[in-house]
Amino acid sequence: MLRLTLIFFIAFCCITDNFAQKANKPVNIIFDSDMGPDYDDVGAIAILHALADKGEAKILATMASTKYEGVAGVLDIFNTYFKRLGIPVGVPKGEALTLHDWQYWTDSLQAKYPHQIKTNDEAQDAVKLYRKILASQPDHSVTIVTVGFLTNLSNLLNTGADKYFSLSGKELVKKKVKLLVCMAGKFPSGSEFNVMKDAAASKNVFENWGTPVIFSGFEIGEKIKAGLPLIHNETIKNDPVKDAFHIAIPMAKEDSAGRKSWDETAVLVAIKGYSQWYTLHPGKIIINDDGSNGWDDNGVGQAYLVEKADFKKVQDLINLLIMHQPGKSD
Repeated sequence: MLRLTLIFFIAFCCITDNFAQKANKPVNIIFDSDMGPDYDDVGAIAILHALADKGEAKILATMASTKYEGVAGVLDIFNTYFKRLGIPVGVPKGEALTLHDWQYWTDSLQAKYPHQIKTNDEAQDAVKLYRKILASQPDHSVTIVTVGFLTNLSNLLNTGADKYFSLSGKELVKKKVKLLVCMAGKFPSGSEFNVMKDAAASKNVFENWGTPVIFSGFEIGEKIKAGLPLIHNETIKNDPVKDAFHIAIPMAKEDSAGRKSWDETAVLVAIKGYSQWYTLHPGKIIINDDGSNGWDDNGVGQAYLVEKADFKKVQDLINLLIMHQPGKSD
């Protein structure tokens, strides 16, 4: 068993880190977020677009895993600001969490910045959009990064054949997805918001997902603080990323040194790979009935990040990338 686990781990490392930078080929990526009430999602989508402008990523879709009214518009604001108006936006159309933004940065952005999608009804059904996009992509070519709940991916796994593809959701994922990167869990054990809030979906996904999974756990992003260099940069104006951090940071004492960067780390690793900053601890996540998680070192197919480099190197990079301005390769 130990020998098989070691062989799998070596293969896993090759799949999950070398995919990101091959002959300057961009990573085909779907971004799935609980955008608002938290705003590290804002940093995450800013990094997504910044790396796309650098030619390192091709954004296939931006999905919401929550369905408060306005979430589709907020995603569309960032896609519009970064000059990618054609990126499709998906929202859950069935049962899903509805979390409101108590800091009201989402309302402020919707009032100030242009966006074509005004209501969630104007956005596509997230699960149908997943099936449509995955069906159109080459085999084993898509990276999915989730920085919110696993609601959409659970529903995707539960789908049957449709007009987009003749296979079930499980078979479609196994055929088309190369890697899933999740800001989820706390390792080696603990309770974490994204996993806990829709525990049934988390359990379904992590027990039935058919491709390698990397977790950027709570402990990875907790000490990485972002946003202060951005909000103090006087040359950056009329920027929805800056506005979100500028509105929200002063409203919470714990953010006085900058917002914790959970979601940004997941996007960074999904596109650039992990080995510059982290090692992998292989195994498989265990989802308990209450939504807390443990870890099975004898499991296969999954791994969580373990800090290798000084976290301030990642912090500096995140703070630089979220200041990126649209259409520039820097």
